Amino acid sequence: MQGDRVTVVGGGLAGSEAAFQLARAGVAVRLVEMRPTRTTAAHQTDRLAELVCSNSFRSDDALNNAVGLLHAEMRRLGSLIMAMGDRHRVPAGGALAVDRDGFSADVQAALEAEPLVEIVRGELDALPSPDDGLHIVATGPLTGDGLARSIIEVTGEDQLAFFDAIAPIIHKDSIDFDVAWYQSRYDKPGPGGDGKDYINCPLSEAEYHAFVEALLDGDKHDFKDWEKATPYFEGCMPIEVMAERGRLTLAYGPLKPVGLTDPRTGERPFAVVQLRQDNALGTLYNLVGFQTKLAWGAQKPIFRMIPGLEHAEFARLGGLHRNTFLNSPRLLDGELRLRARPNVRFAGQITGCEGYVESAAMGWLAAHFAAAEVGGEAVEPPPATTAHGALLHHLTGGADAETFQPMNINFGLLPPPEGRLKKRERKPWLARRALADLDAWLAGERVAA
Repeated sequence: MQGDRVTVVGGGLAGSEAAFQLARAGVAVRLVEMRPTRTTAAHQTDRLAELVCSNSFRSDDALNNAVGLLHAEMRRLGSLIMAMGDRHRVPAGGALAVDRDGFSADVQAALEAEPLVEIVRGELDALPSPDDGLHIVATGPLTGDGLARSIIEVTGEDQLAFFDAIAPIIHKDSIDFDVAWYQSRYDKPGPGGDGKDYINCPLSEAEYHAFVEALLDGDKHDFKDWEKATPYFEGCMPIEVMAERGRLTLAYGPLKPVGLTDPRTGERPFAVVQLRQDNALGTLYNLVGFQTKLAWGAQKPIFRMIPGLEHAEFARLGGLHRNTFLNSPRLLDGELRLRARPNVRFAGQITGCEGYVESAAMGWLAAHFAAAEVGGEAVEPPPATTAHGALLHHLTGGADAETFQPMNINFGLLPPPEGRLKKRERKPWLARRALADLDAWLAGERVAA
């Protein structure tokens, strides 16, 4: 090994978290990020931890939502990503949404201030050899072709990929508030919010069907022959693909009007398009659930069919990129090491976890295992009863390798409670057990899975 230094490849959420945790553990880190030497179709800047899709970390409810539980665990573990997410929180009902620019700027500043972290701009186009020291590869869904080919050569696996879509962002001052209004579903306020955290645009039944028709008829991005059989991830499905599944699919999905009342009529609309604050200034809002593969020329006229958005000005149009991931249950061991090359760990979305916080959590774990290896220590993984342990277990053996697809954290990954509980009691019980077991694990106590 090259001394005690660990090289982290990729400056996204997982790589940034891993580098920070290694430095805090006293391990020297070389953080390699290819931007701006090589850009991607999804990134807009060269900053570390840039949020390329939504600005939402999703639910912050630790007792009733698995991702909220993961948030709570990450805060207990001293996560850089969660600390900066909390610092740059913007109103989003019960969700944790952040000002994306302030968030990434402060993540980068925190890493630049760490004396044990060296940030190197350049691209790694092949897996490191066994003699190259410890590495954590956190190149995310946009892994370069050279590195992807190298992984395939070393593992013997076929490439696994799906398409990930990006939602458009609109300037707030271009929204017509004679039509649109502020309201969270059921007026439910989130942290820092007031129950009016979303902008809502109502559609009548006729307007809804005309909009769906336009989505179906709009020009789409053309795929290369080798791309056409690549599946989408269900949690980031393009809105046009959802519409193709049935004319009312959107009305029961991202456009469902439940819990919302149009103040002009006092009634619930047939469908509602919601927009969520995207920056701290409140000048930008993203279209919730509107990931799209529509061609750029088609997006503006179609989205301006939405009442209240007739004169919308777009800060960013939607887009589509390929997401590459490993068959982790087959390729990685319980400490996220590549079985075929144990000096290399993987973290983040390339492992097959999906979501910002899931990615960062895997970065934390990879750093935890790597720091222990540098120190010659044996460590136990977090208990499978915790969100971190459950997701790690799923990725490294709990999932079926034959049908493996990317997964968000969910309560179904945690061991079920003993005995029978009422349905409304189940999630809070699992969450309280998870947090108690995580605290015990941090205190060095052995916890039964």
